[in-house]
Amino acid sequence: MADPLDKATSKAPATLGEGCLSRYDPDDMSAEDGTEFPGAAELWEQLQQESDDKSEDL
Repeated sequence: MADPLDKATSKAPATLGEGCLSRYDPDDMSAEDGTEFPGAAELWEQLQQESDDKSEDL
């Protein structure tokens, strides 16, 4: 029987380390790996403000 994962259209980059020290190998990654998230900084600031507002209510 063929491996069902062979049909996958994407594959994770190679990893270095084991267990909790496992991470993607930067030498195996390219510009095609990852995501674009241009609003990340704005979202982070918004979440931090909401968190600060909640802690002030306590």
